[in-house]
Amino acid sequence: MAGAADLALRIGDSTLILGHRVSEWCGHAPILEEDIALANIALDLIGQAQMWLAFAGEAEGRGRSADDLAFLRDAGGFRNLLICERPNGDFGQTLMRQCLFDGWHLAMLRHLIGSTEPRVAEIAAKAEREVSYHFERSSDLVIRLGDGTEESHARMQAALDVLWPWVGEMFAGDKTDAALASAGIAPAPEDLRPEWEATMGDILAESTLTRPGSDFAQLGGKQGRHTEHLGHLLAEMQFLQRAYPGATW
Repeated sequence: MAGAADLALRIGDSTLILGHRVSEWCGHAPILEEDIALANIALDLIGQAQMWLAFAGEAEGRGRSADDLAFLRDAGGFRNLLICERPNGDFGQTLMRQCLFDGWHLAMLRHLIGSTEPRVAEIAAKAEREVSYHFERSSDLVIRLGDGTEESHARMQAALDVLWPWVGEMFAGDKTDAALASAGIAPAPEDLRPEWEATMGDILAESTLTRPGSDFAQLGGKQGRHTEHLGHLLAEMQFLQRAYPGATW
């Protein structure tokens, strides 16, 4: 079950970290409707993280719970996609990050529904319904703002330019990914790229945004890698559990 545990950690960490990032907009979004929508998306992602991390703890067989994995690991132990820990920036950058991730996330989940590992398929089926809505919403807003005013277009293009280099990691497979694909547990990451490229190409065309000229950055292996942003984020997210280990209320 080690391979399935690795997969669950990778997706669970990505949804946990992005959920925390999105939650930072609570009380700060441009309008009340967006404040509520972003809070709900954050709750969805954290709920999905709980399912994935609970399964990861069971599959690895070390007696760790979802809370243990979320709050008691140091930054070097997290396996999230790096785009998920990028700072929120302005509202346009947050939406663009969400759209780029949602497109990958939805494609991954739809493949995982057919996984040979029953628990992976079960969690993916539950998460797919939520993520389908996330992607519908984020892509619609990217299109509306990209093809909106001069300022909104400029902000969305700037967001795309900043985030584009971080997309490549979504499609960079390693030995763990190869083993998972061979066992039919998960698709090879590189196999998701054509579908994602086609979908995002349609969104960028409709939003009148220009795909950056540079190709994706080749970021390499996924385990134990993070930017300085994750350490700051975990300091906030893990503070209570670190300060009062095992506290209940």
